[in-house]
Order: sequence, then C-alpha cells, then structure tokens
Amino acid sequence: MSAPPAPRTVPPSSTPVPATAAPAPRPAIDWRIRFVALSLIWGFSFLLIKVGTDGYAPFQVTFGRLLFGTAVLAVAMAVRRERLPRSGRTWGHLFVAAFFLNALPFSLFAYAELTIPSTLAGICNATSPLWGMALSLVALSEDRPTRRRVAGLGLGFIGVLTVLGAWQGFSGLDLSGTAMALLASLSYPVGWIYLRRTLAGTGSSALAMTGSQLFLGTLQLAVVTPVFTSLPDSFPLLPTLSVIALGALGTGLALLVQYGLVTEVGPTTAQMVTYFIPVIATAAGVALLDEQLSWNTPVGALIVLVGAALTQSRARAEPARPTGPPEATVPRLSRS
Repeated sequence: MSAPPAPRTVPPSSTPVPATAAPAPRPAIDWRIRFVALSLIWGFSFLLIKVGTDGYAPFQVTFGRLLFGTAVLAVAMAVRRERLPRSGRTWGHLFVAAFFLNALPFSLFAYAELTIPSTLAGICNATSPLWGMALSLVALSEDRPTRRRVAGLGLGFIGVLTVLGAWQGFSGLDLSGTAMALLASLSYPVGWIYLRRTLAGTGSSALAMTGSQLFLGTLQLAVVTPVFTSLPDSFPLLPTLSVIALGALGTGLALLVQYGLVTEVGPTTAQMVTYFIPVIATAAGVALLDEQLSWNTPVGALIVLVGAALTQSRARAEPARPTGPPEATVPRLSRS
C-alpha cells in the first residue's frame, strides 16, 4: 500500500546492499518509466484494498497480499540464486520488522478502509515521513533537527488537520478508521528505525532480506487470520482479482521495481515516489469508486506533501548518505 515514505530513508523492506556488490546490468526499461509505473502501482493499491474488503475480511486481504507478494519475490530470488539469511539473530530481527512494516500496517489499512474512503487512506499514508522525522529525533541521535525540517513537521501536521476538517469538529469523519490509517503510517517509520538499528550491514542482499521479511509477515498472518475470520463462503471475482493484484503487483513486483530504482538512481530519487502516491490514490478513488472529495482534502494533502518534503531535506553541507531501512538501503514496502 501503502507504502510507498521515513527519517531520510527510502521505502520498507530489507537492508543495505553490500558495498562490494558488483554493479547490476543496466535495465532495458528507462528508470523514469519504472518510476511512473511504481507510482501508479502503489497509488492504486488503496483502491485495490477497498475492492478487496468488499468480498473478504481485512485479515484475509492482508494475508492474500503477503502470500502473493512473497511468491513473486521467491521466484525472483530463485532466478537470481539469492541465499536466505543464515543467522538466527537476523531472522529474529526480520520477524519484528515484518510485523511493523508489513503485517500491522497492511492490516490496519485494510480495516480502516471498511469505514473511510481509499482517498483518505492514501493521504494518511503520506504522513509517514512526518512520523519518521518526529521519531528519528528521539530514536536516532545522529538525526539533528534543522529549522527547515522542524517547519516541515509543523506544516505537515497542519495539512493533516486540514484534510480531517478540524475546524468543523471532524464532523462526518470516522475517527476509528482514520486513526487506524494514521497508526498504519506511523508503523512504517517504527519498522524503518528498528531495521536501521539492528540489521545494517548484515551482508545479505536487499532482495534476500525483503523476501525473507515478507515470508515472515505471511506466516504471522497465517496464524492470525484463522483465529479472527472464518473461511469465505465464496470467492467473488473482482475482490479476488484485487487481492491477487495487490499482492503480486502492489507488493511483490513493486518491491522489485523499487529495489532496482534504489540501485540505479539512489534512495533520494527513488523515495520521491512517495509524493505521487496520494495524488494517484485520490484520483483513482474519485474516478473509479465515485468517492466524494471536498476542497479541504486536496488542499490539506498538498500541505502534507510539502511538509513531508521539507522533513526529508538536508543541509547543503551534509553529504548524502543512504540510511536504513526500509522501505542497498532497504527498499520500502509500501506505501500502503
């Protein structure tokens, strides 16, 4: 979904690519085309979640998403002959990361979209960089605030209040659904910071780490889903196709594309996809799901994106350096 934006990082999923890794061959498709494709895939993920929950319980949507996403990455790992991490410690940290970067936010977004439009979910997802900066000031001692970044944080949350219509007392807004979407967005930077602190420089490739993380997230949902849901009575076509697309495209393929972008153009350029996701999610929700849009939603979303961009800015004298995690910096799982 969700996913895909952290304290000066690019999206969720594994760990830095080793510095000694051989340069990958130049892809046949220009990176700009892949960038646009990734923006569309992640932007439409919120629509797919909404359609999927029309036929399945939220946990079932999340389980299907992780299952098909893991299958795509498993094929990619087999083709590239990637080795799984061998350390039990690494698997333990990946289990925690899978919860905060996959199982929890994906499930929260699915539950949120039972009561809020996909457009609002997509905009809430864009607050991840704001949460990421706020958390990094506490959790990462090397992340020092600047006036521009602090201003971006304040501006971003003004944008959130604008989207939610705070001056109207949040009338007409489902508070529980909105809270779940915001918590999902908060979960991403929690996972990114955890990965950055625990799994930097493991020696495994980003693809291997991401595939392992998704596999563990799938196991988590495989345990939880039967406890809180029952087997569906039917498998409606459109929701089923939406869940398959959400997993295979919105999670599996999207992560492969993101992984390639980070490798080719660097994390700073690759993470810019984050700012296109809410625009596409809003357009898709209005055009295809006939969701209503009041003036404060696009205006507030624009303010959020400007604030988020400011929180990611650096002082000119500070050299750019990739940071973990997530989503050979760790590619970020989705934005959504």
